Amino acid sequence: MPGLAFNPDNDIPDLSGKVIFITGGTAGLGAQSVAQMAKHSPARIYISGRNATSAEKIIKEIAETGSNTPVSFVECDLTSLDSVKRAADEIIAKESRLDVLMCNAGIMALPPGLTKDGYEVQFGTNHLGHALLIQKLLPLLQRTAERGADVRVIILTSKGYQLHPYGGIIFDDLKTTQDYGFLGSWRRYGQSKLANILYTRELARRYPAITVVSVHPGVITTGLVENLGWAHRWFIYATTYNQMVTLEEGAYNQLWAATTSKDGLETGQYYIPVGVASNDKLTKTGRDDVLAGQLWEWTDKALEDYL
Repeated sequence: MPGLAFNPDNDIPDLSGKVIFITGGTAGLGAQSVAQMAKHSPARIYISGRNATSAEKIIKEIAETGSNTPVSFVECDLTSLDSVKRAADEIIAKESRLDVLMCNAGIMALPPGLTKDGYEVQFGTNHLGHALLIQKLLPLLQRTAERGADVRVIILTSKGYQLHPYGGIIFDDLKTTQDYGFLGSWRRYGQSKLANILYTRELARRYPAITVVSVHPGVITTGLVENLGWAHRWFIYATTYNQMVTLEEGAYNQLWAATTSKDGLETGQYYIPVGVASNDKLTKTGRDDVLAGQLWEWTDKALEDYL
């Protein structure tokens, strides 16, 4: 892998006292992140997802390693803004601090569909659900930062953001399935991952007390790939030949971003594995701060009934 050498056992510091929330922590990269961070004694880890059975399995596995860190499941369906609001309210009710929010959950290259609230399903899940979670938890994150803590929001994105439609984000169509035909599922995915990058930039600009970064994990053999149809799997394998990494390695970039010394981290930055600052490698659309501001305003309007 390019970038920094990273060994989570040796390079993650003591996390004593920290409270961590990881979306999609019941499988894949999220579960890997939970397992690695639990070795370093944070005060508590919360994991969200839709499958309580999967969560129970992860919690049991971590307890069996001898970790004393409590790991708790928070039910959260990112396709439902009501569900996201309830999850955030549960964290707010239980915690007086939040040090790390890792927006890890996501979907990829799905057929045309809508969230429960009527938004294009990939954009609604990958961006809008996480944006609501961030906005609901911002006061808690800010209070934690005001006490002198090193507070971070880690937002997973993908180099696949470059597949976005012409114009970047088609705001007028976000309450449709955006059925673009050939490669449409990838265009919708790219749009949602572009939103992750732009929202990171704007969040960092508006809330400088919190360190906010977007990370590309690499191309990984996770369920996101293996659950795709043969044509989509072929597309990924053909375009990323000899670039795929293991699930364990795939979690390194987000683990690095969540735990490395703050001196080595730049808020608003986009990192590729491992720890390579890459804003200068973003396309013009990925660096479009006007579009980032438009996305922020659109998102605020979409979420106003839930905040």
